[in-house]
Amino acid sequence: MNRRLRQVFTALREHSSVSYAKIATIGGLCNVDLIIVKATAPDDLPLPDKYVHELLKILSISPPCCRAFSLSFTRRLGKTRSWRVALKCLLLLHRLLRSLPEDSPFRSEWLWNRSNGLISLYPCRFQDASSSNPGSFTMFIRSYAHLLYEVLGLFLLDGKVFCNENLEMPESLPDKMKEMGRMLEILPQLQSLIDRIMDCRPTGAAARSFLIQTAMKYISRDSFIFYTIFRRDVVLVLDNLFQMPYRSCIAAFGIYKKAAMQANQLWEFYDWCRLMGFCGCYEYPSVDRIPQIQIQALETFINGMWQLTESSSPTISPSSSLMDSRSSLTEDDRDKQLVVVDTLKEKFEESCFPEKFEEDEEREPLIQLDSENDSWEDLLEASVNLSRLQGNNLLLYTKGFNYSDGSEKDEWKIQVYNPNACNHFYQPSSTPICSAQYASSDPIYPWGL
Repeated sequence: MNRRLRQVFTALREHSSVSYAKIATIGGLCNVDLIIVKATAPDDLPLPDKYVHELLKILSISPPCCRAFSLSFTRRLGKTRSWRVALKCLLLLHRLLRSLPEDSPFRSEWLWNRSNGLISLYPCRFQDASSSNPGSFTMFIRSYAHLLYEVLGLFLLDGKVFCNENLEMPESLPDKMKEMGRMLEILPQLQSLIDRIMDCRPTGAAARSFLIQTAMKYISRDSFIFYTIFRRDVVLVLDNLFQMPYRSCIAAFGIYKKAAMQANQLWEFYDWCRLMGFCGCYEYPSVDRIPQIQIQALETFINGMWQLTESSSPTISPSSSLMDSRSSLTEDDRDKQLVVVDTLKEKFEESCFPEKFEEDEEREPLIQLDSENDSWEDLLEASVNLSRLQGNNLLLYTKGFNYSDGSEKDEWKIQVYNPNACNHFYQPSSTPICSAQYASSDPIYPWGL
């Protein structure tokens, strides 16, 4: 019963206010306050365009009327308990912001009122009392007011300026980093605006209202502008990510990670808007979904930059440490190392070559020639008749078989091939073997088998 009385009282008060404004206008009294009251009548008709154009003309001609409009708007929205009146107030403000230029005093006045807390858009304390289901209408009005509150601080509703696809980046690195810094400030605000737009999705009885569907057309079209700007700028930020400092990379990664989650929600929101028929299908931008593998790859890159940033001491390569260790050696240590190396070299040569000839000692040639001009035939004949020069004794150098009588100096002997013997290397000795080691009893095999 009390709810019904509140609905009747709210409707009676709103209608009486509109009737007074119409009568005052007929009598010749016309001001901003009366225009706002007539434009926000508590009915289901859409916002009349003639009141919007009339307010635009007044605000363009007389800039001081901007303050009067802000005060009348705040009073009208703060006192009403009808969701229709509140929604038309917000629609009126929305359309004025879209139509007025950025340098208009109207925007400056609203920004000043917002900074001083004179506008109750957020937090909005509106409570519907004119419908049987006030919860869904109240939630939509508060979400819509929150969206306009953030839009006032960004001034991005003029799509002609911010939807320039031919954005050119400066060539110099300082100017490019300055532009990247500006984008890193705008992108989180755009993401916040997109969240506020998705929060405006009506539920319950509010989704079936014609007025709310009309408001959703303006809201969804603004989301097209916001998302197009965001998609363009985030691509530019990622293209210049490798040139940005570490802190800027962290901010860019946070934006990109949130965009991956926000893309799925925005795709569902646009799908619902298409089903409701708010805008034409050709107006919706394509939502770029970011796969999780790109987020993981970017996170790995950021972690690698963190490790390089945190490492205070430079890394030392093995070659540099080896050179440092070599340079730290003193002259005495180097002499000791050379002595050790020479000693090891001598021991190695002694083990491999146990007997050496003195350098001054001249060894006797194996083949004695009468003259130095002999031909190769004389050399071959001398090698065959070598056994007649110094005997047919066999000498094996040092460790081995020795068939020498020890009277002559140890020399290399060549055993001559004998084709008539069973053992072709056998030579009939003219002198008996006096001191032979391992001599065989069989003269055919003097080395033994």
